[in-house]
Amino acid sequence: MRRRALSVTSLIAAAALALCACSPAAPADQAKTLKVVYQKTDSFAALDDLFKSAKAEFEAANAGVTVELQPIQANDDDYGTKLALALRSASTAPDVFYEDTFKVRSDADAGYLLKLDGHLAEWKDWDTFDDAAKAAGLGDDGGTYAVPLGTDTRAIWYNKKVLAAAGVNLPWEPKTWQDILDTARKIKASDPTVVPFNMYAGKATGEGTVMQSFYELLYGTGDELYDADAKKWVVGSDGFTDSLAFLKTLYDEQLAVSPAEALDANVWKKVFGEWLPQGKMGATVEGSYSPSFWQKGGSYEWPEYGTDMGVAAFPTKDGQAPGGVSMSGGWTLAVGAGTKDPGLAFKFLGTALNQKNSLTFNIASSQIAVRGDVASDAGYQAANPFVKDVSELVSVTHYRPATADYPRISAAVQEATEAVITGAKSPEQAATDYDAAVAGIVGGDKTVRK
Repeated sequence: MRRRALSVTSLIAAAALALCACSPAAPADQAKTLKVVYQKTDSFAALDDLFKSAKAEFEAANAGVTVELQPIQANDDDYGTKLALALRSASTAPDVFYEDTFKVRSDADAGYLLKLDGHLAEWKDWDTFDDAAKAAGLGDDGGTYAVPLGTDTRAIWYNKKVLAAAGVNLPWEPKTWQDILDTARKIKASDPTVVPFNMYAGKATGEGTVMQSFYELLYGTGDELYDADAKKWVVGSDGFTDSLAFLKTLYDEQLAVSPAEALDANVWKKVFGEWLPQGKMGATVEGSYSPSFWQKGGSYEWPEYGTDMGVAAFPTKDGQAPGGVSMSGGWTLAVGAGTKDPGLAFKFLGTALNQKNSLTFNIASSQIAVRGDVASDAGYQAANPFVKDVSELVSVTHYRPATADYPRISAAVQEATEAVITGAKSPEQAATDYDAAVAGIVGGDKTVRK
């Protein structure tokens, strides 16, 4: 924000001094400021609303304390980069901040996050949080360094009208990858102007590429990215190559968006704001939060989304058990390790994530609630018509490896998908190069061939 002219600033300062002269001020030893950093985008206001509400509530209950909100206008990847830069300096490090679950361990390992166990032991609300969700905030030492706002799952979101026009039986419940391809080809034959089946690929869409695309494929083969028991990264996986080959088929047959569109970091805006609402896309793989864009007050209001859209589980490769696959992630709130008042910072975190604020945020952002008292709330249950469907996918979901080196592995996966959809490499070559990249990142002794 631009600074105002000096003369205006002087007038404001003079008015402030006059006000102070006739109003009791908080004692100097009680006047404190908490810096709160979080992500803000043009299409997602729920987080901004959450912190504004928490700020008002907290300041009203804590005389002499000012909560300084410092939103970072950026997409997920750029937000992570800017937050990392802020955390490296004591002068810019926030007291409380919005933290992606997949970065908790690496940031805890780097010494950026305050260990919260002592504070959580005295916070009665902690007992209402789902045990599985609590694991998202764990560090390598088993301590808790962050508290989840909510969680999510991934599913196939499809436009019923587009599929019906192509002669596809509804509800659509694909059982195998081949079912997806057969349906996508049928849609393309029915209307060549429609994008049949979208799956993100490439580096531009960052974690969206792996969470909303590649991992559904990989885990659906029965293979995995990381062997948690051996604590080693998997290389030489047939499932990895098969997953890349599926993406190649989608893009080569023009069943997905064009490679140029896929490499646009804002392609998701067209998915949510144009192609699905306008009947120009058959289906996409996206998160349980999707209705937040279409519901009243969302960035792309679409009153008919509840009747026009359907949800299906992403199938395993050949229909093998458990039949479906999903991915879960989510975001957390953390306290900076360098905060001057850990107790006060945690108290703000607790205010932001109390029952009232969590309920409002989970409804506005279509999050899967992690507090039991929010999940059972009638208002939450009625918030969108798909909450039951996407919540049931928790039974077949997977989580990203919670390791400090995961972010670099994710980047290598994204590079492999980009090389394949652009035709720069075959699936086999891209998989081989990925294996080499992983060994270079973690060391050959921390890989296992399967």
